[in-house]
Amino acid sequence: MKNLFPSSNSNSLYIHVPHILISIILFQILQIGKPLTPPWHSILTLITPFYQDFISHKMLPRGLFLSLFFTLISSPLNPLANVLEHTPGYEDRSDDFEVSLAELKMDYHDEIDDSMGYDLLGTPATGRGEVNVDDFGAEGDGKTDDTVAFKIAWKKTCYSNVGGVLVVPENKYLLKPMNFSGPCKSDFVKLKILGMIMASNDRSEYRRDRRHWLVFENIMNFIVEAGQGTIDGNGEIWWKNSCKINENQPCTPAPTAVTFYGCKNLKVFGLNVRNAQQMHVMFEQSVNVQSYNIMITAPEKSPNTDGIHVIGSQNVQIFSSVIRTGDDCISIIDGSRNIQAVDVVCGPGHGISIGSLGKNNSESHVSNVVVNKARLTGTTNGVRIKTWQGGSGYAKKILFQNIVMENVTNPIIIDQNYCDQDTPCEEQESAVQVKDIIYKNIIGTSAKEIAIKFDCSKTFPCKGIVLQGIDLQLDDKDEGGEANATCVNVKQLENRGRISPQCSGE
Repeated sequence: MKNLFPSSNSNSLYIHVPHILISIILFQILQIGKPLTPPWHSILTLITPFYQDFISHKMLPRGLFLSLFFTLISSPLNPLANVLEHTPGYEDRSDDFEVSLAELKMDYHDEIDDSMGYDLLGTPATGRGEVNVDDFGAEGDGKTDDTVAFKIAWKKTCYSNVGGVLVVPENKYLLKPMNFSGPCKSDFVKLKILGMIMASNDRSEYRRDRRHWLVFENIMNFIVEAGQGTIDGNGEIWWKNSCKINENQPCTPAPTAVTFYGCKNLKVFGLNVRNAQQMHVMFEQSVNVQSYNIMITAPEKSPNTDGIHVIGSQNVQIFSSVIRTGDDCISIIDGSRNIQAVDVVCGPGHGISIGSLGKNNSESHVSNVVVNKARLTGTTNGVRIKTWQGGSGYAKKILFQNIVMENVTNPIIIDQNYCDQDTPCEEQESAVQVKDIIYKNIIGTSAKEIAIKFDCSKTFPCKGIVLQGIDLQLDDKDEGGEANATCVNVKQLENRGRISPQCSGE
């Protein structure tokens, strides 16, 4: 193929042919919203090998290609979903799901590195006007309230016609609850955090909204970059007043430290978030999210301090992150699909969770989730799917693979009878359907005897569960026991290769 590209600056028509064909095919898919038919399928098969040549000669930057891909799969017609759903025999077949995931595998790190060097038009990025919060009166002493200065600086950045970079220098800035609201005038906005942003510990300042501290709302093409910068939720005062710590206190909500709401084409790099009041980072109702090299920390006993919480969002990618908190490292709930978590270190915490789903008889949907290359240490759960009785909807097409567990309680668990309340939950017939779940290449040690636990619904049993390459041993070897599995109401269970402990379905 290389002879088609004589030089990187060639104007040969041959260089543009694959690009033109790709554009035509993307347009065709978006128009018809259904699987490719001849001749489009044949053309796509023919030109696929050209992609690497494109990238190597910088004719089509990876960042632009990724944007085109995400535009395709986030189309209201959802053509990718249509292609999968119309594949013969795809429904309820986890092997087809696994093949589809393999075909969609991307070189994540290169995608991120290359995309940072290009603007939205695929040309080398140029300098943008920087807006420094100190120039608008921020003291940066960690004691003075700098909220007003941040609001003015954000307005200046967001209203710029040419795009702007809001810079937080290497100082300590104290902020009350604040919304960084869009849409912005420019197609490019960036937040660069070099110092520390600290939350006020005066709980009365959250009277208007007890659920949020920093909110980034309705911003398109937004980059958040933190070199050595930190966001500190100053959460200790909230933990002390939690009903999970002090039973005499009423159970009331606490703020999420950082919320990205209604954002599209969002990139978050190198962010360090610690000691959140409750959840640390939330991606809500957002599309096309890349988060990379995120560090999230809070004490093991801090209540409800989820690391990354994904709700109602699509096309979210979480790469190379370390999460050590008092609750779920990553939690994925209703309305989320096409979620990937790759190279994640978790622990302490409650593991990586799908759910909870279906609370208060609600309808919930989560699909197309991949957790790959994770290490969990000392967590109270490993990879978990949890649903309440009485709910409806589904959790389906989920892959957990290449995961190492160390002294983990409940390394693999599906709990369709989840009940997180003081009084026993009423037994109900309806349930969120759990199906097409793959556990592949999961090894390590379990803190308790039961290493695999599938507690599924009587009326809506788990279906299409695949176990492949599982080796979980009891951590306490001195006791001389072995790890075991318990499986209740599991249909269509398939074991592939070595499985230890063995789980037999119905």
